[in-house]
Amino acid sequence: MQTELNPVLRVVATASLFALIVLCVAWESVVAPIRPGGSLLILKALPLAFAVRGVARGNLYTYQWACMLALLYLMEGVVRAMSDPGTMSVMMAWGEIVLSSVFFLSAIFYVRPAKRAARLARRAGQTGARHG
Repeated sequence: MQTELNPVLRVVATASLFALIVLCVAWESVVAPIRPGGSLLILKALPLAFAVRGVARGNLYTYQWACMLALLYLMEGVVRAMSDPGTMSVMMAWGEIVLSSVFFLSAIFYVRPAKRAARLARRAGQTGARHG
């Protein structure tokens, strides 16, 4: 049984993930770094970079773990939007909130039909084994 996954959601997830990486690098290196000249906080974009290939290819396992990872970036964005003193840093934090939310939602809705089909197939297999 082949499940139809939404290609638009895959494009949205890939684009928002890539944009989140760019935002993280720009934020911590040029736009509003914690220290003048940048800091090692730029490395926060690295875990996201590991997910790009799998997300672009539609790998469901990558979507699942990247989705959980995106929640960390959402959390950081909320904390920094409420606590950072600089206007540019607050604006970047709001960008991080939006992009991580877009990625999270598009990833969840992209994976949802496949998870539902797997659940139904598992149930069908269990009931078939009982009657067989």
